[in-house]
Amino acid sequence: MAEKEAPYELCFDVLKRLDKASVLGDLVLVGSWCVYFYKQHYAKGEKAFSLRTTDIDFLIPIPPKIHHPTDIQKLLADLGFRESFSSEGFIRLVHPEFTIDFLVPWRGRQEGKPYPIKTLGISATPLRFVDLLLLRRIHIRAEGLSLTLPHPACFAFQKLIISGRRHDANKRAKDRAQALDVLDMVVHQGEQSVAKQIFQSLPPKWRQTILKELNREPESQGSRVAELKSELIS
Repeated sequence: MAEKEAPYELCFDVLKRLDKASVLGDLVLVGSWCVYFYKQHYAKGEKAFSLRTTDIDFLIPIPPKIHHPTDIQKLLADLGFRESFSSEGFIRLVHPEFTIDFLVPWRGRQEGKPYPIKTLGISATPLRFVDLLLLRRIHIRAEGLSLTLPHPACFAFQKLIISGRRHDANKRAKDRAQALDVLDMVVHQGEQSVAKQIFQSLPPKWRQTILKELNREPESQGSRVAELKSELIS
C-alpha cells in the first residue's frame, strides 16, 4: 500500500507546540522527516520532493535531559492526539492523520521493555542501532524553528544498516533510497571527511554492513556515492 503524503501543517503545529513548551530542544528528530529538513536546510529552503509518511519520530538520549517537564499528551490533545498503548506497554500518540513515536537507544538490560520518561509523561520504545544517530548532530533553523537532527552521514549509515534487516521489500527499498539520497547530499556539501570519521568510529560489523549495502549500488549510478565509498575504504 502506497504511503500517503505527509500532513505538513499538522507536523509543523506539533513542532511549534513542542518548541513553545521548551521541549523541542531536548529531542532529536529522526526518521523520514530528516530528509525533508536536510533538503530544506542544504537546498536553501527549496522543497525538492514530496514527503510520504504519516508519522514522526523523536529520539531521546539516555539518560534523558528534559529541562522543562511537560505532559506531551495534554500539550497536543486539542490537536486531536490521543495516547495509544501497545500490549508491551509502549505509548505512542495517534491522530487520524498522523502518529508520533518516542524512541530511546536499546540497552541490553532493557530487553525491549518500555523506557519511562516521567518528565514527558510517556514511555519510549527502545530500538537497536539508533545510538548511531546520536554520534554527531546538527542544529538547523527551518520553518521558524530550531531543530536538532542526526548528522546526515549518521542518518544514512543507520538507514543502510537497518535496510538489510528489513523483511518488507518496500521498506527496504525506501531505506536504501533515502540513505543514498542523503549520502549524495553529504558529498555535495563537501563533508566526506566527516562521514569518514563517523564511519571509522563504528563497530567493524556495522562498517561491513554499510559497505555491503553500498556495493549494491551500480558504479554507473550515484557517482557522488561511489566517490564517498572509495573514500571510506581508503
